[in-house]
Amino acid sequence: MSDTIDIVANGRSVRVERGTTLASALLNAGCYAFRVSVSGEARAPLCGMGICHECRVTVDGFAHQRACMIVAEPGMRIDTEDGSP
Repeated sequence: MSDTIDIVANGRSVRVERGTTLASALLNAGCYAFRVSVSGEARAPLCGMGICHECRVTVDGFAHQRACMIVAEPGMRIDTEDGSP
């Protein structure tokens, strides 16, 4: 079994280590803004344990998923609000 898997982040294929959370995968891929606040400010993971909800993304079409709480699976599609890399 391979130690890496491929996911799609904002339309771009990204290879990550098996067992990596989506938050870590996005940050490692250069995505530093996951969503935008109601006042228009970029937001990204803060707590890393699901409390702050700043890492919300769309996963396979399901919005408002906490990226720090989900382990990447092969073929997952992750979209952030700002669509950075």
